[in-house]
Amino acid sequence: MLSRRNPQLNAHGELIHLLSIEGLPRTVLTHILDTAGTFLSVNDREVKKVPLLRGKSVFNLFFENSTRTRTTFEIAAKRLSADVINLDIARSSAAKGESLLDTIANLSAMHADMFVVRHGESGAPYLIAQHCAPHVHVVNAGDGRHAHPTQGLLDMYTIRHFKKDFTQLTVAIVGDIVNSRVARSDIHALTTLGVPEIRAVGPKTLVPGDLAAMGVRVCHDMREGVRDADVIIMLRLQNERMNGAVLPSAAEFSMNYGLTADKLALAKPDAIVMHPGPINRGVEIDSTVADGAQSVILPQVTFGIAVRMAVMSIIAGNNA
Repeated sequence: MLSRRNPQLNAHGELIHLLSIEGLPRTVLTHILDTAGTFLSVNDREVKKVPLLRGKSVFNLFFENSTRTRTTFEIAAKRLSADVINLDIARSSAAKGESLLDTIANLSAMHADMFVVRHGESGAPYLIAQHCAPHVHVVNAGDGRHAHPTQGLLDMYTIRHFKKDFTQLTVAIVGDIVNSRVARSDIHALTTLGVPEIRAVGPKTLVPGDLAAMGVRVCHDMREGVRDADVIIMLRLQNERMNGAVLPSAAEFSMNYGLTADKLALAKPDAIVMHPGPINRGVEIDSTVADGAQSVILPQVTFGIAVRMAVMSIIAGNNA
């Protein structure tokens, strides 16, 4: 029996919420990836639905802007046959000052079964999970700088799809790592799945100082960071989370840390290029690379639907 100190797991070690990849065992991550693989074929059906969440209500609560994550969660829930409610935060009572927990309490009274939450404050999904009814499940769709677990999982699915064996890989994560919840989720997932070399590449102001203690190799020279890499994950500059001047200019960042064809040539010949989006072309990645043969950025989006279907179906099937 596992301790309930991890609020994502029930007493049997089964996933009941997805709040962070940190602390989840490899078996749970692998189960999600394996389940996602079974949902990929749904995309090819004439009727793209399975009945696993029929009669369930999924509430999408996006307190921050989103295109890919919100849309793929909605598609995933509908393909599982759930009733999907997209709360318009700008026109909701939250805009009038209603607290987060009061909003959740009222939506729970409308017989919600699952909340998919994106919030600017780190820890908001944890707070909701602590205060919602036992039968309600919470999925973190990104909280502050803390975590973006489904993005991390779809990144892992993408890597496994193209590279098969995590234990033989060198993965470089490049760009604004200090402000990136995706980077944190990716690092925890890559570590749990046994990747032997994870590199964090970026200027000193954008790479956290504690990564070396996690076994991550820190590189401030991009050419060193991507040399012989199997996977390169590019991150955008998250200007909305930056306080003060941490970079001389976007142009200088691009010159030193933007992924160009010549820098990509330093990686392994079959290296794949990833990006969680949105892409800032000409800043962290050139269009020739983003649209090139080694880019798997669009497959990431496609895989994201299957991964989110897997997460929602798994947690909905487990009791607190």
